[in-house]
Amino acid sequence: MKALVYTGVESLEFLDFDDPVADSESDEVLIKIESVGICGSDMHAYLGHDERRPAPLILGHEGAGVVVGGADDGRRVTVNPLVTCGSCKYCTSERGNLCPQRQIISMPPREGAFAQYLKMPRANLVTVPDNISFDKACLAEPIACGWHAGRLAERALNTPLRESSALVIGGGAIGVGAALSLKCQGIASVVVIEPNALRREFLLSQGELDVRAPEQLEASAQFQLAIDCVGYAATRAQASQQVEPGGVVMHIGLGNADGGLDIRRMTLQEITFIGTYTYTPADFKATAAAIFDGSLGKLEWIEARALQDGAQAFSDIRSGVAASPKIVLKPWS
Repeated sequence: MKALVYTGVESLEFLDFDDPVADSESDEVLIKIESVGICGSDMHAYLGHDERRPAPLILGHEGAGVVVGGADDGRRVTVNPLVTCGSCKYCTSERGNLCPQRQIISMPPREGAFAQYLKMPRANLVTVPDNISFDKACLAEPIACGWHAGRLAERALNTPLRESSALVIGGGAIGVGAALSLKCQGIASVVVIEPNALRREFLLSQGELDVRAPEQLEASAQFQLAIDCVGYAATRAQASQQVEPGGVVMHIGLGNADGGLDIRRMTLQEITFIGTYTYTPADFKATAAAIFDGSLGKLEWIEARALQDGAQAFSDIRSGVAASPKIVLKPWS
């Protein structure tokens, strides 16, 4: 098969790669990938910032496609890329994202979905209706991160979601997905901060979100909930300053691990900080269902390119000239 292979820092090559072989004893199936999104974590690996993803490696974990062969042949699916043991205390309490044996495609030992074919356990697949495009179906993975964060935040907030306001920092796919999830879950007032003017104007043209430049938000503005979808010291500082007393900061972004939080203010104002990683299987399925029934909006903030042009797509994202929050690669174009 053909695959986009990460071969070194800022180096991706479109190469021939061994076809994956599904293990029937592990209830795996083979999937012909039709659409796969570029995630921020793929960018971290591409830039050499993720030691968990050493070259050479096939990246990509936001996949959707068609099952090939077996009883499910022809089944249209979107892929939950998180593979867990299914038997530990976390898996059996519906918190499989915390499984100590968890694996995710695009990280050894599992190759990713920037390829024509992918093998996955059948339990990780969600059926996609015929009227939903694969480009939209592969958004289930990034949006599920925000869906999970919103669900955790609801448990921690002192006010009902419908009476709360939220600040989402970052207008990439994770931030947009988080904002749309919060609106779907009941928060009426959601502000998204995006510094890139090209992306900001693109999102505003969609007409679904209140997107602002950082300087357009007053320093005194306060929100019951702040979600940091970037994860740098500056964004953590903004989140901890602009959440109101008794409020909640959700931290999704994995940009950098150091600095930013105003611990003194968070202590004196009883601000809750919650780290949030991926999603549970139930969150993934709920997100997919919301995509399918239209609850998350039009989902037209996608740009599709051929997988063979993936290296240029990464370069465009790196240089800030990609307007869309999500570039989806097409292995068969």
